[in-house]
Amino acid sequence: MAINKVLLVDDDPGIIEVLKLYFEKEGYQVSTCMQGDRAISVFTQFKPDIVLLDLMLPGMDGNDICREIRKTSDTPIIMLTARTDTLDKIIGLELGADDYIPKPFEPKEVLARVKAVLRRTEKRDNSSSSESEGSKAEDIITYPGFSVDKVRYVVTVDGNEIYMPPKELELLFFLASNPNRVFTREQLLENVWGYDFYGESRTVDVHIKRIREKIENPDREQNWCIKTVWSKGYKFETR
Repeated sequence: MAINKVLLVDDDPGIIEVLKLYFEKEGYQVSTCMQGDRAISVFTQFKPDIVLLDLMLPGMDGNDICREIRKTSDTPIIMLTARTDTLDKIIGLELGADDYIPKPFEPKEVLARVKAVLRRTEKRDNSSSSESEGSKAEDIITYPGFSVDKVRYVVTVDGNEIYMPPKELELLFFLASNPNRVFTREQLLENVWGYDFYGESRTVDVHIKRIREKIENPDREQNWCIKTVWSKGYKFETR
């Protein structure tokens, strides 16, 4: 079994020391960084399986680091921050963070969340690897002018491939696989994020908003859309 690599990016030496101790005790390989402007370089050299990223850092803040990582990698990112503003959490999720842990926190909780995210990532990667020779029909959802391929992790709209972080694509695939069926936010969290996801239902709203911005065009006639069903949830509506 491969040893998972964790990159800790935080300017608090106490947090770095405690988390490093916990993760190494569990058999993880750990690299640390306390300067925001060095984080991308360390990430590129270390090639971690997951990143724990503080929001407020000297040199470059966590949101900018997350944005840069997402340009080239879908490595899971968990944001750590002392800020409690909901807007900060929403921004981090919109930039592609997989989870968000407010400070102060219990190291055991951080460890549990990391394990949960890595399990989901491993499951996704194993699925993609097993189908590396080609996509099965059930792994590709197609509608007029639109398709989502869960093996290649590609979304195509009107012939144009659209970049979409893994969790956005998985949410879109799930909805499109069940056309005209309404799902509550809790059902979407359960089916897309898994039982062990620690986030809030607001996470679903953020991801839906980002997906809509990428695939829907009010100036173009489309026979499909993600529709909000007030007081209920969402559905992928086809006409």
